[in-house]
Amino acid sequence: MNASKNRAWYALFTLPLLTIFSIVVLIPFAIGIYYSFISWDGIPANPKVFVGFDNYVHIFQDERFMKSAWLTIKFTFLALIIVNVMGLALSLLVTSKLRTSNIARTLFFMPNLIGGLILGYIWKFIFTDVFKYVGENTGMGGVFFNWLLNPDYALYAIAVVFAWQMAGYTMIIYIAGIQGIPDDMMEAAKVDGANAWHRLTKIIFPLLMPSFTICLFLTLSGAFKIFDVNLSLTGGGPINSTEMFAMNIFNEIFGYSRYGIGQAKAIVFFVIVAVVTLVQVYITKKREVQM
Repeated sequence: MNASKNRAWYALFTLPLLTIFSIVVLIPFAIGIYYSFISWDGIPANPKVFVGFDNYVHIFQDERFMKSAWLTIKFTFLALIIVNVMGLALSLLVTSKLRTSNIARTLFFMPNLIGGLILGYIWKFIFTDVFKYVGENTGMGGVFFNWLLNPDYALYAIAVVFAWQMAGYTMIIYIAGIQGIPDDMMEAAKVDGANAWHRLTKIIFPLLMPSFTICLFLTLSGAFKIFDVNLSLTGGGPINSTEMFAMNIFNEIFGYSRYGIGQAKAIVFFVIVAVVTLVQVYITKKREVQM
């Protein structure tokens, strides 16, 4: 009797969440799959023509989409390294015997609280005006110039902003992992003569693998799906040199009114992100060490 009563309560509290999830995620996703097989301009009065897999064939012949795919992969690789190196370095810094560690944690985490669009506009001012001013007054114009106007540097500018935003968040996850390492284990390593580098590589890194799993997953998925910073910082320019996956899909649907092709790109995008993140989680989970 109690078991059935408990199940009824579980259903009562779970049903509203499942309903909302279905309305917001599952049903739109199913409709998106349907749209990926039709040709439609988004105007309700115009007919929807079933074209089968033609949309999927078209996107792999779309040079602009393939370029955006390469830019996204390049950006994700940069972001994966920069964000996690910075996050780990900051976590090691604030967990050391630093008097201002609590203040430092707050300052490092604060950029994550700023919305992506606002963050992009803030850094747009920095790259446009502050960098130019510093370059002109220090003679370091080769470094401090408007990166956003240079197709060779604009993508790196987005990577810098993304890292500045995400590093503090990954820092918190790494801090939790470091604080979970037993103190007696570190003390025993010191007694055995292990220096700081050996303790870092032989003890801290292996025991931090669960934190690496989470941080790599968040960085990968966030970098692949980046849109707001991309939109506000560069808008895909200059000369489409920073138009990544999400922005390419947005432009296809709302810029060129090709809903079918845009939805086909979105489905391919979803599959790529899902496969990459699942493979990453599988590989890193296998390397986790049980204490």
